[in-house]
Amino acid sequence: MKEIKLTDVAQLRNELAKYKKGKKLDIRLFNQVARLAWLGKIVLSPLDPEDTECKAWLLHLQPLEGLAAEIIRIDEDLNGQPFTSQIHILDAEQGESLAQIFQEGMQQRARELEALNQRDFYLAKFFKPEKGS
Repeated sequence: MKEIKLTDVAQLRNELAKYKKGKKLDIRLFNQVARLAWLGKIVLSPLDPEDTECKAWLLHLQPLEGLAAEIIRIDEDLNGQPFTSQIHILDAEQGESLAQIFQEGMQQRARELEALNQRDFYLAKFFKPEKGS
């Protein structure tokens, strides 16, 4: 945990300014977080919704479960060992990109679920058209 001396007001202001700007993830880590976002395993919110100048995002990562956990590999750099939920502060650009990826993933999964809801398995398996007609 980072320690900030309260007697040094300038240092405290500098630290707060850093948090307001957020931090960029490198390409490899961003891609891994984007996969989690597409699966809906993140929570994004503005860092300070009341401050119009603060464009940073608060990112909460949730661990993968089930089949996704077996297939998708997440680096220790992102989540430590073992993978537990984590919170990061992202800059505006990456936060907005992750929000779009999250939305795309939700829309794609909703379309797949709707198609599954409409699919008729029985007819496809048991009523085959005759070849001569």
